[in-house]
Amino acid sequence: MTIEDLALLERVAEAIVARGMAAPATLFLESMGPMNFLGSQALHVLSPIIECALSGTELTQIARLLERRDSIPRLMTLIEARATPSPGAPAQ
Repeated sequence: MTIEDLALLERVAEAIVARGMAAPATLFLESMGPMNFLGSQALHVLSPIIECALSGTELTQIARLLERRDSIPRLMTLIEARATPSPGAPAQ
């Protein structure tokens, strides 16, 4: 993975945790794992619609990342790391 790929995964994980969606996202990603390639292809097909929310570059990068088997577990790890409070941090 490139530095840009890792930065994108970090941004996605941060957005998920900031919205309080860590548990549902992790569950979704675990269930989607075997079908990540199909998801990437669906992004390519739906790109004209999705480009309203994401730039074309980000959309292409996400689709390319989903084609890789190691991207889903890495994203889940990032989400779990961000959702777990560090020791000594105040409870929210």
